Amino acid sequence: MSGTLIGIGADGRITLAHGGGGSAMRSLIDEVFLAAFAQDAAAAQEDQARLDLNALAQQGDRLAFTTDAFVVEPLEFAGGNIGTLAVCGTVNDLAVGGATPVALSAAFVLAEGLELAVLRRVVQAMAQSAARAGVRIVTGDTKVVPRHACDGLFVTTSGIGVIRPEHSISIAAGQPGDVVLVNGTLGDHGAAILCARGDLALQAQLQSDCAPLNTLVDALLDAVPDVHCMRDATRGGVAGVLNELAEDSGVLVTIKEASLPVHPEVEGVCEILGLDPLFLANEGKLVVVVPPCHAEHALAAMRGHPLGCNAAIIGTLQASPNRRGAVHLVNEFGGTRVLTMPSGEQLPRIC
Repeated sequence: MSGTLIGIGADGRITLAHGGGGSAMRSLIDEVFLAAFAQDAAAAQEDQARLDLNALAQQGDRLAFTTDAFVVEPLEFAGGNIGTLAVCGTVNDLAVGGATPVALSAAFVLAEGLELAVLRRVVQAMAQSAARAGVRIVTGDTKVVPRHACDGLFVTTSGIGVIRPEHSISIAAGQPGDVVLVNGTLGDHGAAILCARGDLALQAQLQSDCAPLNTLVDALLDAVPDVHCMRDATRGGVAGVLNELAEDSGVLVTIKEASLPVHPEVEGVCEILGLDPLFLANEGKLVVVVPPCHAEHALAAMRGHPLGCNAAIIGTLQASPNRRGAVHLVNEFGGTRVLTMPSGEQLPRIC
């Protein structure tokens, strides 16, 4: 349907008319968004989504609700685009709480002059990611702002999920003796975005790790229902998650540098630029904390899933004096350094 959108000129770009509430806006919604997302055309015309409470109640006894805004430069990169990020990020925020994602909303802020072809690719990526995760995008909104008022396109997504009664996962539930795992290589997304910008002429062929993790989480919880903590490591990377875990659970987290899975090209980029993969963003990685008796079962469950084939045990939790949390990194020579909470932003506009 490319080229049929009302209000699109010969250059194929979004205009302010597409946010004005008239025929151009209706054409944008119908031909771009509803064409990709709507499963029920009549229901899609309403100002709200309507969900069956009985169907939700059959899946669990609590609702999980999350929201997030996504900004990234460039909008498209190896392994995905801002639409992939928006769906995967929201699905993963639900999944790491033990919730089965059910439905998402999506709000778009479009800059005047945005190429229609770019918008179509972003929306199609969202539809594909939602289908992969088994969720529906059921409602949304669109605004158009003057040129240069935003960097092309911003997306805000919210999601609801249902938590099964047997699960009670919290970042504050870590206990001394627990084991810390990750499901794969660290820092892939942050390194891929850095390379995609082209500012530093890096030749690494890196792809973002964008992925919906809910099926991996399902496999993990089926194998090990007694997961204490789980968190996806996005901004701030694994270092940020571990510091939140240490502070909120009041424990000492000790991780071994030799156990950290890092892609060789990510390691190379970090060495050149003086970065640490522990602080780089991920969009398809999670940190899991389980009792020691379940560590090997959890590792096997993750390695048995395509998104966990490089899973690894990276550390343990210990009692902390006065319950003041801290994170220690033990290097290959037995030396220890304190891994602090990230300060500032290493890479702007990464997610």
